[in-house]
Amino acid sequence: MPMDTTLVTEVVTEVMRRLSERHAATGSRSSSYPYPRIRGEEENAPRSGAGERGPGVYDKLDDAVTAAGQAQKKLEALTLDDRDAIVKLIKTTVLEKAREWGELEFNETMIGRLDHKIEKLQALEKIPGVEFLMTRAYSGSRGLSLDEFAPFGVIGCITPVTHSIPTLTCNAINMIASGNSLVIIPHPSGANCAAVAIAEYNRRIAARFGIDRLLTAVTPPTLEVAESLFKHRGVALLVVTGGAQLARAALAAQKRAIVAGPGNPPVVVDETACLANAASSIIKGAAYDNNLLCIGEKAVFCVQSVIDELISRMERGGAFLLNETQVQNLAKAAFRPHPRDGHMVVNKEFVGKDPVVLAEAAGVKIPPTTQLLIGRTNADHPFVVEEQMMPFVPLVNAQDVDEAIAMALATEHGYRHTAIIHSRRTDTITKFARLANTTIFVANGPSTAALGSGGEGWGSYSIATPTGEGITNPLTFTRFRRVAFSGMLRTI
Repeated sequence: MPMDTTLVTEVVTEVMRRLSERHAATGSRSSSYPYPRIRGEEENAPRSGAGERGPGVYDKLDDAVTAAGQAQKKLEALTLDDRDAIVKLIKTTVLEKAREWGELEFNETMIGRLDHKIEKLQALEKIPGVEFLMTRAYSGSRGLSLDEFAPFGVIGCITPVTHSIPTLTCNAINMIASGNSLVIIPHPSGANCAAVAIAEYNRRIAARFGIDRLLTAVTPPTLEVAESLFKHRGVALLVVTGGAQLARAALAAQKRAIVAGPGNPPVVVDETACLANAASSIIKGAAYDNNLLCIGEKAVFCVQSVIDELISRMERGGAFLLNETQVQNLAKAAFRPHPRDGHMVVNKEFVGKDPVVLAEAAGVKIPPTTQLLIGRTNADHPFVVEEQMMPFVPLVNAQDVDEAIAMALATEHGYRHTAIIHSRRTDTITKFARLANTTIFVANGPSTAALGSGGEGWGSYSIATPTGEGITNPLTFTRFRRVAFSGMLRTI
C-alpha cells in the first residue's frame, strides 16, 4: 500500500512543533547545539570533514546512515563472541560513567531525580545481549534445519527526553548484540547528553575492535530529518519511542516500525489487598524518577471500604495528601487549554519536577523528603485521564472492585500498555488481566517489577505496545532465517 505522505508530513510537523514547545519550556540549550568540545574529537573525526560533532554525531542524515551502514558491515564480519564483547564494553562504559552522565542528563533535561538518573544507568548492565540469540535445530531422516536470527542492518531510532542515555544505550546493547548499527535522532532537550554518550561508545569500540561509528546521531532534530529517516532507503527498520502523534507518524511510513507508544497505567486496589504492600508499591513505582516511567502508576482506583486506610498508609510511607483546594490549585498550574480545541493538556513545565515544586504550585509547603503527592479526585479529572508524568497520583473512590476495574479500563484509553492491581483474589486478578489486555500487567507489586526491579524478567526502555513486540530484547531486532540442509547432516 503506498505511503500517505501528506499524513506523515502533517503528523511529523505536529510532533516537531510539540518537541519545540517542550524544548522552549524546559529551557534547554540544545537548539543551537552548543556541544562542549570533547577531548580527542578532532583526531577521531573523519578527514573528509563531513559535518561531525564528535565520533558518530552528524548534522546530516545521509552522513549518519552511510557511516552506520559501513560499521554494520564490519560488525557482521565479527564473531558472536566479538558482539558479546562489544556489548560488555558498552555496559562497562555506562557503569563507569553513570554518575557523570546522570548529572549531565539531569542538568540538561531538568526533569526527574538525579539519584534515579544515575540508578537507571547503573541498571543497564542487566540488559540482555547475545545470550538471547539461541539457535533452534530440527534433525530428522530428511536432514537438518536451523532457525537463526539475522540482523536488519541499519536501524533508525527516535529517543525520548525522559530517558535519553538509558534508551539509546539499552537499544544499542540489544541491537548490536543482534548484529545491527544505529542511527539515532535524540529529543532536542536531551541531544547534548546523547551525543556525549554516543561519541564515548564509538571511541572505545573503535579503539578495541576497529569499527567506527556503530552508533550515529543526527542533531539538531528537524522536520526534514524526521521525514527523511522514515523514508531513507539505507534504514531497514524504525524504532520509535514517543507519544501518540509520533507513533502514528512511524506507523504511516512504508517501512517496518517498532513503536513504543503512550501509556496511562491505572492501579486497582480491592478490599482484600495487603494495604501496606499496596501503599509502598504505589509510592515506589509512581515516585521513581518523578513518575517519568511510561509504566509508572498514574491513577489509583480503590474500593470505598479501604481507601481511607490506603491513604493513611501512603502518608506514613512518604506520600503527602493534598486537600481538595490544593489539588485544584495544582491542576490549574499543571494543565492548560490546548490552543486549538481548548481541551486540557499537560503543562510541560511541571513534567518530571520534584514534589516540592508541585506542592508550591498547590499552595502548601511539604517536607523535603516527600516522595509523592496524592489527592482525592473524580474519575474524569485531568490528572486521571492524561498521562501527566508528575509525582502526583490521584485516588478515585469506587463502590466495588467492578466499578474500579471499569474506571481503570476507561482511563487506560486502550493503549494496552500497563495495568496494576492489588488483590488477594485470583479471580479478580485474572478478570482485570483479561479485560485490560495490556503488554505489562503487575499484581501485588510496583510497576517496576515488570522490568526486573522487584520482579523477574529483563528490562527495556522501549515497550512496544502499538506494534505488539512488548518488552524489547535482542530478538526483537532480528529477522527470522531458516537454513535447511536437505538430506544432509542427519544425526538420527
